[in-house]
Amino acid sequence: MKIIFGAIFPILAILFAVVYIIIRTLIILVSDYAWYEITLAWVLLGAECFILMHGVGYFLEIYHVVRRRGSLKPVARPIPRLKTGPPVAIIVSSFKEPLDVVENTLISFYNLTYPNKRIYFLDDTRYDLPGGDPAAMAEYRRSIDDLCRRIGVDLFRRRWRGAKAGMINDFLAFIEGEPREGFEFQNLSGRPRGEREKYIIVFDADQNPFPHFVGQLVARMEENPRLAFIQTPQYYTNFETNRIARAAGLQQAVFYEYICEGKSIEDAMFCCGTNVIFRREALMDVGGFEERSVTEDFATSLKFHLRGWGSAYVGDVLAFGMGPEDLGGFFKQQFRWALGTVGLLRQVLAYFMRHPGKLPAVKWWEYLLSCTHYLIGFVFFILAMCPILYLWFGIPTYLARPEIYLIFFLPYLVITVATFFWTLRQRSYRIGDLLSGQLLMAITFPVYIKASLQALLGIRGTFVVTPKGKSASLPLADLWPQLTLAAMSFSAIVWGANRLVYERDPLGGIVINMLWCLYHLGILSSVFYFNEPTEGGT
Repeated sequence: MKIIFGAIFPILAILFAVVYIIIRTLIILVSDYAWYEITLAWVLLGAECFILMHGVGYFLEIYHVVRRRGSLKPVARPIPRLKTGPPVAIIVSSFKEPLDVVENTLISFYNLTYPNKRIYFLDDTRYDLPGGDPAAMAEYRRSIDDLCRRIGVDLFRRRWRGAKAGMINDFLAFIEGEPREGFEFQNLSGRPRGEREKYIIVFDADQNPFPHFVGQLVARMEENPRLAFIQTPQYYTNFETNRIARAAGLQQAVFYEYICEGKSIEDAMFCCGTNVIFRREALMDVGGFEERSVTEDFATSLKFHLRGWGSAYVGDVLAFGMGPEDLGGFFKQQFRWALGTVGLLRQVLAYFMRHPGKLPAVKWWEYLLSCTHYLIGFVFFILAMCPILYLWFGIPTYLARPEIYLIFFLPYLVITVATFFWTLRQRSYRIGDLLSGQLLMAITFPVYIKASLQALLGIRGTFVVTPKGKSASLPLADLWPQLTLAAMSFSAIVWGANRLVYERDPLGGIVINMLWCLYHLGILSSVFYFNEPTEGGT
């Protein structure tokens, strides 16, 4: 019965949405509107089509999971028997991360039960940046040296270029026996270099793996020699004490559940940059990591798939780390992710236009969904502004047709939301927790808009590390887009009430648009909640 519910309701939601879009389009085409109303109508219709497209994408991922596994609940997959123990490089690339964070990570690597491993710390800190404190930077460098020497971790440095992607590519060249100019390797483990590592496992500096991380992933890579990488999820340890980390983790949970599982089933999973194992042969085949993107992991995934390599996702939590702890840190993280993924959209479209048969249609579809996800910032702004404009100025007048919403849009909205939360309830997530993740994403709309504009204009941007181990409230001046839109929504509600008193017609149109403004006002008001990130306000 649950499977039937999970299959039928998504189909109904899609049908209602398609009918709604068709009727909305016909209204625009046959009605006599002013040019500015027609323009706004098409803009709003585009935003609604975006929501429909990504809703269909989510429901298709659910369909893939149900079709393959016959259940919406997680199913344990047997781990293949590992017959040999090929050499593995465990690497972490760090750009001036806090010493205590680095130490915890390096120590956790020694708990890995896989025997044939070698641990490398890739120190990518810019010690030569102008404007820095030379004495402080020299002290940090000495501390890193002492830390790696004390723990027994090999240390790698090089002449800086290409951020994290450049660092890993220089490390790969070192493994291949072709060290690039400016490299510096310190054998602080005391072990002689042996056979070249067959697999490379990449962690961020704050990620701590569980002891069994390596063995089961190597076994799965050995079982399928065409796998380029296997991605595993992230789990935030500061989940319980920090509002931002909790909401960010729950936002990630939506992605790491059905979406990643569905992508993996269709061999369309992309790399997320940490907690991931790579086949060195595959990396060398595609020329290493893509250095022209700030989300080098996502861009490199496309290179793998275009070259015929496969990818996979294992949903078991095999490592834990720290999530962003304030709005400033979260905004920086989301800006980087949005800039990189939307920036790849032009490349994906160019490849598709030149070589449409290079990938199956389902993979092109998955990349289109991933590359356009962060355009949600524009969509939220459009959806929030349209009821405001109607209540203020009476435009666009088609928003005065509440029967369209009641007959077609409301059933779609109810079924879609109910199905979304019901499917995640199958994974034991609470509705209130999931809402916090969606609220945090909504109030990030100005960041998504800025990043998307830069990406579409071809502005690459620079890599910025997400701050860790601290939290602070942003000045309200830094939140002016959210607060301004909230004030506009509130004023539109007041003006709508005034229209109800003095105009009363069209009653349905005014009431529905007031409700939409109230809905957006509630979302935008959550910025005050998230701007006090530590629980208890301390």
